[in-house]
Amino acid sequence: MFPYFIMLIFCGIPLFFMELSFGQFASQGCLGVWRISPMFKGVGYGMMVVSTYIGIYYNVVICIAFYYFFSSMSHVLPWAYCNNPWNTPECIGVLDATNHTNGSQPATLPSNLSHTHQRTSPSEEYWRLYVLKLSDDIGNFGEVRLPLLGCLGVSWVVVFLCLIRGVKSSGKVVYFTATFPYVVLTILFIRGVSLEGAFTGIMYYLTPQWDKILEAKVWGDAASQIFYSLGCAWGGLITMASYNKFHNNCYRDSVIISITNCATSVYAGFVIFSILGFMANHLGVDVSRVADHGPGLAFVAYPEALTLLPISPVWSLLFFFMLILLGLGTQFCLLETLVTAIVDEVGNEWILQKKTYVTLGVAVAGFLLGIPLTSQAGIYWLLLMDNYAASFSLVIISCIMCVSIMYIYGHRNYFQDIQMMLGFPPPLFFQICWRFVSPAIIFFILIFTVIQYRPITYNHYQYPGWAVAIGFLMALSSVICIPLYALFQLCRTDGDTLLQRLKNATKPSRDWGPALLEHRTGRYAPIIPPSPEDGLEVQPLHPDKAQLPMVGSNSSSHLQDSRI
Repeated sequence: MFPYFIMLIFCGIPLFFMELSFGQFASQGCLGVWRISPMFKGVGYGMMVVSTYIGIYYNVVICIAFYYFFSSMSHVLPWAYCNNPWNTPECIGVLDATNHTNGSQPATLPSNLSHTHQRTSPSEEYWRLYVLKLSDDIGNFGEVRLPLLGCLGVSWVVVFLCLIRGVKSSGKVVYFTATFPYVVLTILFIRGVSLEGAFTGIMYYLTPQWDKILEAKVWGDAASQIFYSLGCAWGGLITMASYNKFHNNCYRDSVIISITNCATSVYAGFVIFSILGFMANHLGVDVSRVADHGPGLAFVAYPEALTLLPISPVWSLLFFFMLILLGLGTQFCLLETLVTAIVDEVGNEWILQKKTYVTLGVAVAGFLLGIPLTSQAGIYWLLLMDNYAASFSLVIISCIMCVSIMYIYGHRNYFQDIQMMLGFPPPLFFQICWRFVSPAIIFFILIFTVIQYRPITYNHYQYPGWAVAIGFLMALSSVICIPLYALFQLCRTDGDTLLQRLKNATKPSRDWGPALLEHRTGRYAPIIPPSPEDGLEVQPLHPDKAQLPMVGSNSSSHLQDSRI
């Protein structure tokens, strides 16, 4: 938690503000904003690649939550007992068989439960042997799990329908998806803290382990969680901010949203660990024995704890409905990022009118690419993508974004842009973080993470070398966009020498700046050419155009939304 708050203050909030101000100033998505320095447009493509990877596997997580939600619509939760066809002799449930009729009241534990080191819970076997039908190797795909495939289709249909009219429709939906989870969290929190053993679980959650403070992995995990939680370097913040009004106070927004977001994460920790403390007390074991991480927490440990509560199917429905809403909110942003980038990049009137079809095409592609993740080896691939495709590549992208804006475009220029947009320059703390602190912290975390790198594992399964190599290739596929596009831009830029080409490729393009003419003031004000009555020849302001463009040709989608 200590590294988490350090990363929030010195990296999370500053980078959040930078991306919001970046997108809002230019009214462009993650590709169009790089008119600020065309050579670094590869950063935008890297963001698109990261969003693509996350969008593919994130909806699979949502589809599993859908599956558990539908499975909870029963009198007895299917993972409550060990008397199912898929259970093994090692399965030991925490509910007595005599309570099978109501499936709600905790019973006396088997005498050997506390001493059993090889205990397999019914929720774990339900997850591994029934939901996933987990294969023994990442290369053994087995069959596609049709129930999961159906839920994946439902997930993508819901996402598409909510984005069918772009931000105008998703903006209304998120009023519900962003607020109702607080209601569910509060209900679960009140129920959790009222249970016996809840205090033990909360103390386990809050008690620091100072011996781990010098481990780079802890700081790397804190950075990854901040980047994931706030959405930095995904391109989504830039995209959503591009639909803001030009003079919207994005500084206030960034501080409020960042703090509220991370406070919610801490609040959710109380909800989770109060229930886990109750479960540990019920089993007579330490909280660390029942706590888990990743999919194991959401689909094994917490569902098992819910079976101990009265009317457990109701609590299970609430929990997985909350997970679905939280996941959909993230998925809306990921899909809109990709769609906006495609529409802005093409930029002609036809694609603007057919934006719904672009959204449909992206959704269909995401569904097809997610099918392998619903196979019996799907969870291996999901975790591989989660660990490599969007981990250290995010911090590299953020670091290069900071450097390009602060040192290539120039910090004074950017501070003046923000002052023109907000009416005040960024506070001194943010200026220092953007120029020095945030890039330095990101860089050192990246270095130490590489030094202390350990190959990925899932439970006791060790990933083979070729799978780890694929993971690294996925990670590099987003980062490699930056140097490749830089070389491409250098080759197509005019200049007699390499230095001249480099200078021309990094300076802002002519149409960089506010999208609407009414906001193009100061150094962005269009130069009025002399009229023929003055006896001077009228020269075009651009070699290919007779007038300075009011906006870039591919920003009209944002103007339409903002004017509406």
